[in-house]
Amino acid sequence: MREFKMSTETLFEEEVVEKQVAEHNLIVYNDDVNTFDHVIESLIKICKHDAVQAEQCTMLIHYKGKCDVKSGDYEKLKGMCTGLLDRGISAEVE
Repeated sequence: MREFKMSTETLFEEEVVEKQVAEHNLIVYNDDVNTFDHVIESLIKICKHDAVQAEQCTMLIHYKGKCDVKSGDYEKLKGMCTGLLDRGISAEVE
């Protein structure tokens, strides 16, 4: 019977690299055009936020100038970013 040894250090390094590659952020920026209601409604519809989360993000966008509204896979966030841009909301994926 063969025994396999796996290095914990190697396994940990692989997990960290995977997380670094997979984590992207959808950032929404403040502007002087869109209303609070429009941004809240858009975050609910496009990003699937609940009402409280959408309101909190909108307040952060307004007072801080931007907010990371979603994290995750680049392709998924890219689609959400396009949806927000189509609604006239300034956004990008980092």
